Amino acid sequence: MTRAEENYLKAMYQLSAGKNQRVSTTALAERLETKPSSATDMLQKLHDKSMVKYTRYKGAQLSPEGRHIASQIVRKHRLWEVFLVEKLAFGWDQVHDIAEQLEHIKSPDLVERLDVFLGCPKVDPHGDPIPDDKGNIEQINKILLCEQEPNSRCVLMGIKDTDDAFLKYLSQKNIKLGSLITVLDKEPFDESMTVVIDQKTHFISKIISTNIYVQPR
Repeated sequence: MTRAEENYLKAMYQLSAGKNQRVSTTALAERLETKPSSATDMLQKLHDKSMVKYTRYKGAQLSPEGRHIASQIVRKHRLWEVFLVEKLAFGWDQVHDIAEQLEHIKSPDLVERLDVFLGCPKVDPHGDPIPDDKGNIEQINKILLCEQEPNSRCVLMGIKDTDDAFLKYLSQKNIKLGSLITVLDKEPFDESMTVVIDQKTHFISKIISTNIYVQPR
């Protein structure tokens, strides 16, 4: 598998939310920032390799083998993100591009040793689940912070929008995975919130609260 082919499989896996759903050529092209014609050519190549099931004008879906390969690329990417944040002290807004390079390392033994070294984490630094070596994912019960009501408590479990600017904002406010959040007030007019996060009061907009996943406590 070439790096480009792996990137297509990973993009299909992510667009289908890890499920065996059909992905349109247009959506895939937009995800990879390429032309639909280029995406069509690649899907045909992957179809010929039995990595995807492609039907012209109807998009494609991952074959069982293609889905497994894609899940392992995602597994490597997210494990490397954990390593970069926990062991090398990178910010969670810095690790994506580095992990994009490291995810193409072919050594299964290295990946398994990395997993054990990190304590077999279930989620990456952004709260996204890490597939196991068979491609299985442990689902985590989480909702958006905006759905929480006043006087409720929750724990930050993930980020919906992993845009670098948003991650930098959270880092500057020292808001991170595992932070304990208490909702003090919620404005009916604009749904902005007053919350206490790790004993510090914050006033956050609806834009922020709709981009943070939490688990009620």
